[in-house]
Amino acid sequence: MYVCSCFGITEAQVKQHAENGTCTPRQIASACKAGTDCGGCVRRIQALLGRGACPRRELIDQRAPALVPLDDAA
Repeated sequence: MYVCSCFGITEAQVKQHAENGTCTPRQIASACKAGTDCGGCVRRIQALLGRGACPRRELIDQRAPALVPLDDAA
């Protein structure tokens, strides 16, 4: 089934990109242009990516905060 009819991108292609580590609609757009023309498919892409679609998502969620509170910085 097509997700992006502007560029002929299918659900399977989006899922394959997600399996390869492309975890956001913006990264999908960079990888295959889906969502960059009319934008009508962006919500569908978001739904396909979901919370668990990205194998690296767990690692991202476990990462320590990038910012250190000012109280601890001294």
